[in-house]
Amino acid sequence: MTTDHAPAALITGASSGIGRSYAEQLALRGYAPVLVARRADRLAELAEAIHRDTGLEATVLAADLAEEGGLARVEQAVLGHDSLAVVVNAAGLGALGPLTRVEPADLNRLVAVNVLALTRLSRAALLAFGERGSGTLINISSIGAFHAPPDGSAYGASKAYDLHFSRALQRDVEGSGIRVQVVLPGPVRTEFFEASGMDDSVFPQESFVEADAFVRAALTGLDLGELVCIPTLPDTAAWEDSAARQQRLRDAAGLRGVIAERYHRPADG
Repeated sequence: MTTDHAPAALITGASSGIGRSYAEQLALRGYAPVLVARRADRLAELAEAIHRDTGLEATVLAADLAEEGGLARVEQAVLGHDSLAVVVNAAGLGALGPLTRVEPADLNRLVAVNVLALTRLSRAALLAFGERGSGTLINISSIGAFHAPPDGSAYGASKAYDLHFSRALQRDVEGSGIRVQVVLPGPVRTEFFEASGMDDSVFPQESFVEADAFVRAALTGLDLGELVCIPTLPDTAAWEDSAARQQRLRDAAGLRGVIAERYHRPADG
């Protein structure tokens, strides 16, 4: 297989874990990867392995998404690529621990990568796809979006943003030929906890899945049309019921401009 006329897939966080697995598995599906991460040496090794296994030439783009210059370079790579068909926002940081013990610089990086970079690269992807009338954006959230994990307040909040942002984009692109999928992993065997300064004992070991199995399931979910994909959730009805209840709560709170009766009580004394 050659890269001539091959559609491309840009993957952030491609040097390890979920991002690396997306790069490998999308290459097996015929997409020429554009590999984005900070560690150029790891990206070069992955590009060589992908070429050996698939014949596709992978593009290496070493960039730090927490820095404006790095994010702007990747943004331009998305906007300027004439055969980009898939963008996967897999880069993410944890900054785990009690909030008062997390360094401000680590919080800044978390928000920059998990929120700002995902937002701007999603925008760039939709602009690029809009010119062609097709394309797939995949944003990686977390089951932490439903309930923040222990010592993960900022992380859980950032992943809740990723979930709700992606769902809003799904409504924005309806009927356009563009797909937006949001994927919510639970514990996955990656370098995530080590990079966040914690060990993985916060979850039972039986809770973990391998990154390759997780990404394979998420891509199968995409094939099945699951735009909110939770690969370890046994029954999608649980998510659908939760989403419906959230909508009912929103309607109950927002459609009547009337203050609830309990707030009309006279103040004591």
